[in-house]
Amino acid sequence: MVAKIKVDFEDALTLAGFGKFNVVLTLATISVILSMTFEIFSVSYLVPASACELKTTVPQQGLMAAVPVLGIIATSHIWGYLADTRGRTTVLAWCMTLSFIFGSLNTLAPNWIVFSVLKFISSSAVAGTYALAITLLSECTLQSCRSKMVALTSTVFVGSTATMAILSVPVLQLKFSYDIPTLGITFNSWRLLNLVYALPCAIGTLCMYLSYESPRYLVMIGDEEKALEVLRGIFSINTGKPKEEYKVESVTLGEESGKPTKGLIASIISQTVPLLKPPLLKKTILLSIMFIIVYFGINPFIVWLPFIADAMMTSIRNGDKDFKMCDMIRSSQNATAVAVEAENQDCSLDSYAMMAVFGTNTILATLNIGLSSLINVVGRKRMLIAIQLFAGAAGLCINLSSIWQLNAVLLVGYVLAVLNFGYISTICVEVFPTYVKAMAVCLTLMVGRGSSVLGINILKNMMVSDCEAAFYMFPSLTFAGGIFAFCLPDGDNKKPQKKVDDTET
Repeated sequence: MVAKIKVDFEDALTLAGFGKFNVVLTLATISVILSMTFEIFSVSYLVPASACELKTTVPQQGLMAAVPVLGIIATSHIWGYLADTRGRTTVLAWCMTLSFIFGSLNTLAPNWIVFSVLKFISSSAVAGTYALAITLLSECTLQSCRSKMVALTSTVFVGSTATMAILSVPVLQLKFSYDIPTLGITFNSWRLLNLVYALPCAIGTLCMYLSYESPRYLVMIGDEEKALEVLRGIFSINTGKPKEEYKVESVTLGEESGKPTKGLIASIISQTVPLLKPPLLKKTILLSIMFIIVYFGINPFIVWLPFIADAMMTSIRNGDKDFKMCDMIRSSQNATAVAVEAENQDCSLDSYAMMAVFGTNTILATLNIGLSSLINVVGRKRMLIAIQLFAGAAGLCINLSSIWQLNAVLLVGYVLAVLNFGYISTICVEVFPTYVKAMAVCLTLMVGRGSSVLGINILKNMMVSDCEAAFYMFPSLTFAGGIFAFCLPDGDNKKPQKKVDDTET
């Protein structure tokens, strides 16, 4: 009888190695996260820059900025279901394609309502991409490197927002306009910037069409032979050896798999119900609450960071250097209101402010690289708690100073908590079984992002009506989140790596 090696999936993945394939997959994941970030956070730049042409009010701007998150809430559940039943790469390719089409069409929006509708559709298309991308990455990366690689996606996310800021500087400064009477619009700099932000989706589409499917997913659905073929391909790319030298001929997942069901609704329910009953219910609730705290407390400041930076630079330029943060914001709002009503309109964002946003996000991305290298030593849960408490304390101090340089440093310290988007996600992909993993990440992210819709609108209105209270309320919640994080499941897999033994079958 021919001797075969039958191993646990984690051991099979370890035998495939870590190398060039993982680098290429990481680059593909980066393209997806870049596309998602550009699509979702483009409103941070497009909404203020379009205010003059579209003549939007503060409530309308708040709604426009929140629309992408509404799109995410509307379809995250669906994308999670499809990824767990149709495959990670297939669904990601669909998402990227749809987002590119509707994101590009938004360039021609004649008013804020059409802008919001098209942004809702394009954002709905990328609703699950971040969750699915990190799920794909984690399922193709060996266990010893997994936490570090997934945590580094936060660097990609923050780096993407930095890239958006630096792209906005030359584009928004362009002074051109072309009337398109048929559509009733003027093609100008903010519309060109919208098109630039849509282009990464095309790259993401190509990357996903060329990527391997997750071998873990293939084992889970019972397609062991195809999973082995993928593992052989990974082995060959990583080692440079022929596929035939990969000795594994049978793989076991070593965890529960879902029960097959017939019908779309029944299938969606079967993917969701396990998350809402023991033993997964407690994990679902705890991680959902943590996502709510982080997204409600931090995401609104990430969305409005260009607005805040522009307000600070406008105030400094006008000689109001000794103002507190909220006084600077109110002064800028008055200037913008005058610009909207003036005949010679100029709502372009300050170039120095955008450079400041770029610098802030670059600092955060660099910090995350350093912190991610320590995650296996410190542990993701301890890292999450430390960042959350530090950020909350920094945010609570912003109201106390009239030194703009100190306020800028404190603001950077507060938005540092954006890195916890990645750390919570790493816990999420580790503690849920494969057959509901994508659904779990999408569902918990959806709950968190849902809270940020409320936060985005509350923050924009409070910065006009009760700014000081905003800088106490949001950081207080962030600090409380650091305490709540002690209740989270650890997610750090401490099981010793097993040796692979030959067994006969």
